[in-house]
Amino acid sequence: MIAVTRLDGAHIVLNAEQIESIEQTPDTLVSLLNGHKLLVRDAPADLVRRVIAFRRTIAAGTPPDEESLTLVGDLVARIQR
Repeated sequence: MIAVTRLDGAHIVLNAEQIESIEQTPDTLVSLLNGHKLLVRDAPADLVRRVIAFRRTIAAGTPPDEESLTLVGDLVARIQR
């Protein structure tokens, strides 16, 4: 899972395994395997770095970094309100 920011500033957590492609259009367009598309503020290079970090974490069997945990925790708290 990776955290992304929609154009309206809302933060969401996205399943990195469902990303089909990422392109700059000039906003960043994330296409998912199910056909859905998301416009986000994050630069494509940043998203790629997050996906790589996520996959390395999974492969190594180590816990995610503190920044990722904080972002996800904040998002979950907002959703539960």
